[in-house]
Amino acid sequence: MALSRQKKETTVQEVSELLANSKLTVFARYQGTPVRAMQELRTQSKDSGTKIRVIKNRLFKQALVVSNNLKEVDASNLRGQLVYAFNELDEAAPAKNLAEFAKANPQIEFAGAITSDGQLLSADDVKALAALPTKDQLRTLLVATISSPLSEVVNVLTGNVRGVLNVLNARAESLGS
Repeated sequence: MALSRQKKETTVQEVSELLANSKLTVFARYQGTPVRAMQELRTQSKDSGTKIRVIKNRLFKQALVVSNNLKEVDASNLRGQLVYAFNELDEAAPAKNLAEFAKANPQIEFAGAITSDGQLLSADDVKALAALPTKDQLRTLLVATISSPLSEVVNVLTGNVRGVLNVLNARAESLGS
C-alpha cells in the first residue's frame, strides 16, 4: 500500500528524530523473517530501550539528509529489505538485540550501523560490537579484578593469625589430656 505524502513526511521526521537521539543505529537484512518473529523482536528489544523499525530505504535516506550531523553518511549500503534498530541509552544494545534474535532467526544478517557522529560501521564491526560483554558484565569484572588482590592480602594476613591459634589450640589440648 502506498504511503500518502503527509505520511511519508511524518515518517521522515520521526526517523530523523530517532537518528538524532540514537547513540547507534544498526541495520540488518531480514528477508524471509515471519511477521510474528519481527513482532517478538520488537517486544524483546523494548527491555533494553531499543526501538525496531521497518522503514523504506528511500525514506531513511531522506531522514539522513534532514539530520544535521548525518548528511555526509554514505547510504549506498542501504539496499534490500532492512530493519533498523535505534537506542538512545546504550551503544551496543541494538547490535546485541539483533544478534540474539539472529540466533533463532538465521535469515537476519547485519548490513552495518551508523554512529551518532555519522561514522558508518561495517557488518563485521557490528558483529564484533554485539559480541562484547554488556556494561553490567564489565562492571562486575572490574569489581572482581579490584577486589581479588585485596581479598588475597586479607587471606595472607589472617593466615598467620590462624597458624598461631592452631598452635595454641593444639598446645591447650595436649595439656588438657
